[in-house]
Amino acid sequence: MSTVDTAPVPAASQEFHRLSFTGNAAEYFGIWIVNILLTIVTLGIYSAWAKVRRNRYFYGNTVLLGRAFEYHAKGKQILVGRLIVLGYLVVYNIVLAVLPIAGLLLFLVVLCFFPWLIMRGLRFSARVTSYRNVRFDFVGRMGGAFVAFMAGPVIAVLSLGLLAPLASRWMYRYLANNLRYGGRAFAADPKLGPIYKTWFFSALIIVLGLLIIAVAALANLSLIMALINNPDALPPGFQASMFVLGVIAYLTVLLSFGIAALFYRAGVRNIAWSATRFDGRHALKSDLSRFRYVWIALSNVAVTVLTLGLMRPWAAVRMARYVNEHTAIRFDGDVGEILAATGQEGTAVGAEFMEFEGFDFGF
Repeated sequence: MSTVDTAPVPAASQEFHRLSFTGNAAEYFGIWIVNILLTIVTLGIYSAWAKVRRNRYFYGNTVLLGRAFEYHAKGKQILVGRLIVLGYLVVYNIVLAVLPIAGLLLFLVVLCFFPWLIMRGLRFSARVTSYRNVRFDFVGRMGGAFVAFMAGPVIAVLSLGLLAPLASRWMYRYLANNLRYGGRAFAADPKLGPIYKTWFFSALIIVLGLLIIAVAALANLSLIMALINNPDALPPGFQASMFVLGVIAYLTVLLSFGIAALFYRAGVRNIAWSATRFDGRHALKSDLSRFRYVWIALSNVAVTVLTLGLMRPWAAVRMARYVNEHTAIRFDGDVGEILAATGQEGTAVGAEFMEFEGFDFGF
């Protein structure tokens, strides 16, 4: 057994204990390249086992108090879930081509089952995860999944983003309030005020991006109108310039929305995690720097694209290390006694999980 697994548990402390990530890009590159090659050779079948290997590596290198998390899913479980989804898509497209009305009805039927699929997927992910030989569990219901993952996004879109903080609050409350570890519950109640503050900053980024495009469009309004009314009236050089401007405008929209989404994600994560308690008294914490998080995410994409994907393992490890280092928990009481009691309680609860057979539907 590694020294990480046998590290002593600290006594009572009011300090936050941070997670760490012990993996490195060179190790993960070996796993990643084999996963890709075998997935290609097996025409995608191995992708289920590739996911297991990837998750076991990242979970196994995520360490808290000297002990790593574990991932227990099997490739067969993930493959069966994917085959079910693939089978539905094939049948749906055939029915849609032959009888469009029946295809629409089939889509509506699956849409009704979508909250159940989400709930089962979250339960599967929780139950195949353990820490100190104690499994997690997820006890959420379909109704909560519908509100958090269907109703919330819809109202966020219909309100042009104005109600996105409310949707985010629903989602995090559903996830945290139904998560269990060793039979003991997590609970979160993030406040709307702080979420709206981080949302407002992201909204300003989007508005700024749209203003830049609007100013550029107004400056070239006459050329744009001429191009629309009579494309042949402008010389080829002007047409090429307008095409380039159009591409730049499109990329500016994508970039502004992407940056805003990253700022929002980091800000909401900080708020939601820091509003979460385990067993009613142990506080969780997230203190990501939104600017640093955005920089890491954007530079990861740039480096991955420029290296034709070869630096993807480095990017994944880099992000995992940063997020872990800014995630922590503070135990109220003696840490050893708390974890020992949770482990004893989780042994009986975990016996059911050890025999659990479920499927990851990929939702």
